[in-house]
Amino acid sequence: MPKIRFHGPLRHSIRSMAALNWIAMAVYAGHAFGRKMAPDWDANMEIGIRFWRHQFTTAMKHQDIRKGRAIYDSLQTITNDVYEVETHAGPEGLWFTPRTSTTDRVLLYFHGGGYTFGGPNAERFAAMLAHHAGARLCMPAYRRTPEHLHPAQLEDARSAWALLTGSVSPGKTVVIGDSAGAHLALSLIENLANGGETQPVLCIALCPWVDSAERGESMRTNDHFDLVQGWMALKFGEWLDPEGRYGREALSPIFKDYSGLAPIYLQAGGREIFRDPALEFARVQADNGADVMLDLWDDMPHDFQAYDSMFASSTQALERIRTAVHGGTLRPLTGITRVKAGTFAGEIADRVDLKA
Repeated sequence: MPKIRFHGPLRHSIRSMAALNWIAMAVYAGHAFGRKMAPDWDANMEIGIRFWRHQFTTAMKHQDIRKGRAIYDSLQTITNDVYEVETHAGPEGLWFTPRTSTTDRVLLYFHGGGYTFGGPNAERFAAMLAHHAGARLCMPAYRRTPEHLHPAQLEDARSAWALLTGSVSPGKTVVIGDSAGAHLALSLIENLANGGETQPVLCIALCPWVDSAERGESMRTNDHFDLVQGWMALKFGEWLDPEGRYGREALSPIFKDYSGLAPIYLQAGGREIFRDPALEFARVQADNGADVMLDLWDDMPHDFQAYDSMFASSTQALERIRTAVHGGTLRPLTGITRVKAGTFAGEIADRVDLKA
């Protein structure tokens, strides 16, 4: 059973708690009559999906995005997992240091949230990654939309990279991000390549946002399942470049060529709206000759890694992130799509096993 934490003004916490209770009652009543969002999801999964979809919607439609963020941050649902990490602020960003480090590699983590949100959920995700990877992690506080447009986020990522690699070798640095943070991680390594700079040892993109516009059937067909819906993704893209000054191709990793860059390991959920774009990105980059692998868990929504020990798919995904961070070999897994070029083990497998 997930735990609840409150943040910020009491009025926002009360409002969010009321929404959570209403959603929970509706879901439990639906399950009692056999009505489920997905046949293999329990009530906790469905409540979480519907609640966070509600929070995103409320926050994004608020006339003041700062107040919208306060509503979004006001109630946090977390698993019972305990992350043994110490947190402190540094010039590069917020640092998460596991009490037991198992690698000298360092993670440069860009949080998700459509470039608009972050807060306690981002910090929880960072602590989770540091704990499971057994690696020190730095999370920069990049500027957010809609107040700050592209290229502010990329500029902040470049600054964080420069500060971090002033003391940590790029060969010991793993760039990692989820959702919009994965977009930023991929954008960073492409930008480094354009400048002729040294690449990180690895780039990990979790549930990546790879196209700032609509792409793939899953943007519509998975709206029913996902906490992030298609209209939200399009709004995030609009906020990033509202006047179209840079354009879709300039802002979308799927139009770039990652051959010769750092190896890229991707994870995606079969029930998230970004499933099809992520699969296409992996196929395109494999065709380009890039060193890329994608794992797909067909029963999972967006950012499913955060469920940690609650679901087997999340646990397995976190174990594979740890293996990748440590430089280990990732072996093929039954029922998981893998698309790759060179570094990772096995042959290219282009197989999708999706459950309705």
